[in-house]
Amino acid sequence: MKTVWEKHENYNEIMNFNEQYKAYLNAAKTEREATDEALALAIEHGFKSLDSYEALKPNDKVYYVNRNKNICLFVIGEDSILKGMNILGAHIDSPRIDLKQNPLYEQDGLALFDTHYYGGIKKYQWVASPLAIHGVVCKKDGSIVKISVGEDDNDPVVGISDLLVHLAGDQMQKKASVVIEGEDLNVLVGSIPAKNSEEKELVKQNILNLLKEKYDIEEDDFISAELEIVPAGKARDYGLDRSMIMSYGQDDRVCAYTSLRAILDVENVKRTACCILVDKEEVGSIGNTGMHSRSFENIVSKVLDKLGVYSPLNLNECFRNSYMLSSDVTVAFDPNYPSVSEPKNSAYFGKGLCFAKYTGSRGKSGCNDANAEFMAKIRKVMDDNNVYFQTSELGRVDQGGGGTIAYILAQLDMEVIDAGIAVQNMHAQYEVTSKADVYEGYLGYKAFLKDMDR
Repeated sequence: MKTVWEKHENYNEIMNFNEQYKAYLNAAKTEREATDEALALAIEHGFKSLDSYEALKPNDKVYYVNRNKNICLFVIGEDSILKGMNILGAHIDSPRIDLKQNPLYEQDGLALFDTHYYGGIKKYQWVASPLAIHGVVCKKDGSIVKISVGEDDNDPVVGISDLLVHLAGDQMQKKASVVIEGEDLNVLVGSIPAKNSEEKELVKQNILNLLKEKYDIEEDDFISAELEIVPAGKARDYGLDRSMIMSYGQDDRVCAYTSLRAILDVENVKRTACCILVDKEEVGSIGNTGMHSRSFENIVSKVLDKLGVYSPLNLNECFRNSYMLSSDVTVAFDPNYPSVSEPKNSAYFGKGLCFAKYTGSRGKSGCNDANAEFMAKIRKVMDDNNVYFQTSELGRVDQGGGGTIAYILAQLDMEVIDAGIAVQNMHAQYEVTSKADVYEGYLGYKAFLKDMDR
């Protein structure tokens, strides 16, 4: 099979698309920022708020934002929505380190933030590297202060200290999982004491003074804040040939962006097209912004109501007749670590969009195992649109595994399969993707929205 690079004789489309993708990565390092960016792009492409419509008709483009952390977009199709939708679903949260609700303290003349990591990370990877602070502080008066420190070239960065190798004899004997303990991921934020203060902890007080001066926030405001520690810096071209991208958060914003762009770029669809970008996948899709929430069902109920066809039975019929691609990344084969993969059933850079009939772990535990009939329809749509695709599993059978939101949507009785872009360094601070796969993924998602039919 040829690679995507060989398929596209002119690389300009691939490169230009990926420049836009890198800009999105730089602007969307948290789920809130990803939602804001998606909303701005949707409005730019003519989408309007679902609540602004009394009634919907074919070709209307609408969006709905849930709690500033999810966004759903719809392009209403010519067919009745009761015949089903074509749905793309990706998540916009990524592994990171969160501040605790009472994070700021002083110890031995240094000011630090106490943290709690989020999602599956190798904790030792987060030390001795430049980190940024992103998030919001919600004050008692209802005002919201947005914070982003560490991304501008003139910004300071923060970080987590590491133990020098000269004194690390005992540390180096530990298992990798406990080389750095979760409670030791304390972020160093300052060392200058406050002047003209009667406080005992002068360095801590100086940090509070700076926060008050720049953001008008008090220490108590941390209680109602969501502040995330993420790697500082921009997405970069990777490889001497600039064929890849290295960046934080590509799991799963690479699929989120390509899914988003697909629905922004389709028009005059036969079946209603839908794209959902959700939160909390990395911690089990829980909460009122995760896929386990009833939010998606409620939003689709609103759509049916504005189309004049809502009933509980019709909602179930709509879901039963729907098709969905769970747009989530898979692992790219890495020649440095071949033993964890099975070569015949691995995803490779440059081979296009990757379909995983099932994920789960070991004996397919926790998987959504798509049926063969649905897989056949997917193959036809991809082939008819000259989209390069591959199939894979997440590593060797007994090596481990993972899951996505696929099984949750399948519980609504729709046909679902995982379809994503291959990533190296998954869940590390800086993940790597192939630009060819990013672009081909976009083409595959667009073909699915436009041409997948019963």
